[in-house]
Amino acid sequence: MVYSLLGFYQVGNNTFCFAIWFTKSWGATTVWMANRDQPVNGRGSKLSLLRNGNLLLTDAGKIMVWMINTVSTSSARLQLLNTGNLVLYAWEKTVIWQSFDSPTDTLLPHQILTKDTSLISSRSQSNYSSGFYKLFFDSDNVIRLLFNGTEVSSIYWPDPSLVTWDAGRSTYNNSRIAVFDSLGYYRASDDLEFRSADFGAGPQRRLALDFDGNLRMYSLEETRGTWSVSWQAISQPCQIHGICGPNSLCSYTPAYGRGCSCMPGFKIVNSTDWSYGCAPETDIACNQTEVGFFPLPHVQLYGYDYGHYPNYTYERCENICLQLCKCKAFLLNFSDGLYDCYPKTLLLNGFSSPNYPGTMYLKLPKASLFPRYDPLEEFTINCSGNTRYIQLDTTYRKGHENGSLKFLLWFAYVLGVLEGAIVLLVWLFLFRVHHDPVSTMQGYILVANGFKRFSYAELKKATRGFTQEIGRGGGGVVYKGVLLDRRVAAIKRLKEANQGEAEFLAEVSTIGRLNHMNLIETWGYCIEGKHRLLVYEYMNMDPWHKSYLPILLIGRRGSK
Repeated sequence: MVYSLLGFYQVGNNTFCFAIWFTKSWGATTVWMANRDQPVNGRGSKLSLLRNGNLLLTDAGKIMVWMINTVSTSSARLQLLNTGNLVLYAWEKTVIWQSFDSPTDTLLPHQILTKDTSLISSRSQSNYSSGFYKLFFDSDNVIRLLFNGTEVSSIYWPDPSLVTWDAGRSTYNNSRIAVFDSLGYYRASDDLEFRSADFGAGPQRRLALDFDGNLRMYSLEETRGTWSVSWQAISQPCQIHGICGPNSLCSYTPAYGRGCSCMPGFKIVNSTDWSYGCAPETDIACNQTEVGFFPLPHVQLYGYDYGHYPNYTYERCENICLQLCKCKAFLLNFSDGLYDCYPKTLLLNGFSSPNYPGTMYLKLPKASLFPRYDPLEEFTINCSGNTRYIQLDTTYRKGHENGSLKFLLWFAYVLGVLEGAIVLLVWLFLFRVHHDPVSTMQGYILVANGFKRFSYAELKKATRGFTQEIGRGGGGVVYKGVLLDRRVAAIKRLKEANQGEAEFLAEVSTIGRLNHMNLIETWGYCIEGKHRLLVYEYMNMDPWHKSYLPILLIGRRGSK
């Protein structure tokens, strides 16, 4: 193993740290630094080994920056071993200090992590000062990863939602030691153990807590001088706390890696450093009438819950957050057929995952929830029959024009029309693909009367697979079902399935405008593929003959 100790490693413009690094790796990878948080000037700074055995680093102004604070009664010598350990010996070859006992962000083979030592990440890839992440033995004898931010701190590895034994750890051994060998085998006293992907003799290895908060083992490919990851603690980088800063969302795809973005209503603080996160664009008032909630499907914010409220509806959870000034958002997590409510007091550790079943509702000023311009108003089909035609004067009134000019004008006109048509088609396509932000509010797709839009799977579950038939008519079959909010409903499954979505929604809207004492209240509808269903208030039909049911439940237009 080849290391180099040149005394000073350049970390900035005329700034240096006393360090140890690999000589055969591209970029000279550092493994230890003495003064990472207080670099010295390139001129006039020096490292001194005093007669009493003390090792002292002074700046250009002879200001003491770092020392080991040891005393020896005999002569001392400093030696860099082949293991990468910098050792200070007394004359009798007694070790009075070694760099292995004060690691920075890296462990080398046979270097022991103890209850008195820890790894601290660097601030960034180019900033070697102490960062926000720490690997250490906790008071319960478990080795953990901690995000230690400027305002908050939190454990994120092992998974804090798991109890210790479910995470494969033990709290019974209080020796608190961890070490890995040159073959790539790691073992800790809390029963954590792993092998590198290239386990075996050969490559040089190091275990580093990187600036992004992940603990990784690297193997050196000496022919190219590059490091490859042979093990890492966390495979999903968005599970690392604080990675994108407050008020932001982390997303990850294997193709593009990790990405950070601000939540709606927030703007980035420092475009070169996501750890600062995002700041609100406007102040959020505590007045309930001035705020609303913006839905973020498949988004989770870990930690900082005001409380846990099981089996809560959207309205009840929303009311808690409205009454609590410090509530920034609330999470509705769907599990076992019920919704759990988690009001959030801080917007930290947010990540987006398509497999997450919950929805985050972000508290924002009402003025920023919806755009003032409504594209539906401009592109709504007018069915009133009162159509106006306006004759547009497109004649070119200039009296003197030649044939070439006229041709160019007509060519430009035709080209403009074609461009406008293409833009309109693209806009309409995007409009059909992306849901209107108003329609996603509160997890519902609303028509003019405010009906809830149910999914087909939700209604199939409510009716237990459409098994309890309570009526049959010309328009379809009616089943009894129990909705997620425990309301008993009559669910009508329509026979005809060829009707378009717009036509069906128009009929649902018509039903909503009807008001008659003999009509059962309509609660919602389902339109999914060829499935068309209507959801009504359930009424006990024992006093009625089943033949009256098709009259009470409004059928589709044209049902016989």
